[in-house]
Amino acid sequence: MANSPQSKKRARQNEARFKVNKMRRSRIRTYLRAVEEAIASGDQTAAASALKAAQPELMRGVTKGVIHKNTAARKMSRLASRVKTLG
Repeated sequence: MANSPQSKKRARQNEARFKVNKMRRSRIRTYLRAVEEAIASGDQTAAASALKAAQPELMRGVTKGVIHKNTAARKMSRLASRVKTLG
């Protein structure tokens, strides 16, 4: 348990950051799920537009420190190649 005022404040800040980062991760996963569903349906145009919408969201997660840059790049690369093979 936090005792000093500094550690109490840090605990509050960590909790607030956790909530914000959790929302950001959830938002990213939602966009990725939309791409996955479009790929599963076999509609290349829908999958391409969903991927186009998901890319900035992934990069935003990188700049905010929610996910690692290489993780985002890997996810985008793999999704893009799967969308490309639909055509």
